[in-house]
Amino acid sequence: MIGTLAMLAEALGARLVGDPNFAVERVDAVEEAGPASLTFAVDERYLKAAMESKAGAVLTSVEGAAQQYPGRNLLIVADARGALARVLGRLEPPRPAGPFVHPSAVVDPSARLGQRVWIGPTCVVGEGAQIGDESVLLAGAQVGARARVGRHCLLHPRALLLDDCVAGDDVVLQAAAVVGSDGFGYAFIDGRYVKIPQVGNVVLGDRVEIGANACIDRAQTGSTVIGEGTKIDNLVQVAHNCELGRHVGIAALTGLAGTTVVGDYVRMGGQVGTKGHVRIGDRVALVGKSGVWKDITMPGIYGGSPAIEQRAELQRQVLLRQLPKLLDRVRALESASSSVPHERPSGAGREE
Repeated sequence: MIGTLAMLAEALGARLVGDPNFAVERVDAVEEAGPASLTFAVDERYLKAAMESKAGAVLTSVEGAAQQYPGRNLLIVADARGALARVLGRLEPPRPAGPFVHPSAVVDPSARLGQRVWIGPTCVVGEGAQIGDESVLLAGAQVGARARVGRHCLLHPRALLLDDCVAGDDVVLQAAAVVGSDGFGYAFIDGRYVKIPQVGNVVLGDRVEIGANACIDRAQTGSTVIGEGTKIDNLVQVAHNCELGRHVGIAALTGLAGTTVVGDYVRMGGQVGTKGHVRIGDRVALVGKSGVWKDITMPGIYGGSPAIEQRAELQRQVLLRQLPKLLDRVRALESASSSVPHERPSGAGREE
């Protein structure tokens, strides 16, 4: 049991409507909710579906929900999504607790492990590496030579923090994330590609999370930087020498070309792409599949390729959909014009 509604209301600072002794067994989406479930409605759009579900209780931020749907068990909060995160935290299994090093792990004698570090099966910790207090490496994770992991970090199975790279405190690398792979740097000489050594590193700020199978390339020189609190989804590519600000959110399949500079609080939808050496200012939002070809300096919502202000992009899409009809009209006018006999100019053909 997760807890009674009274217990959850106290923990969340929620206003409770209904039975305080109702026992919440699990948290479910609307489609899966049963009589012992707590479901949720983050705004008015989802409230009707939540109230018509089989859920025994509903977590919502819609203040008027009790008046609209009397007789339901409700937890009313200011921020339903934030409250949901706290409730689900009660279901998250605890991390392994150290000190522990699995017999199959390979830890270089020169590596420095902090207090209560937990290192799982087949992990590798390289020469001169440092791992901070209470950090956890799950099966197959690797920390390269001279790399540094901060406090309370979590490296999921097969996550890689490669040579000389740095992760701050509370960093999470999801399964098979690669931090510190070589940047895509080549010179084309005498008809062939010649590799340019990538001798920089990657620096992850505190509370950064890198999604599964995402790749953050090391810098050619200097550092590829991911700012504090930034969250990067699965299958994202961040190329060499990119600099991302604080609390950036990047959805899956996005690709940032080399030396892209991103400000603070930027949001990118899925499949966004940038050309190299562009700057994206603070508090810019890019809708899915946007292509950034030049600097964006002003806050706002942008879309399309090349990305422009979203209102203008929507107008462009409307006009593009009208082009076939417009072309038909032009062709009809041209056809009509060509079929009309041309009058002979006054006096033409008259014998003098």
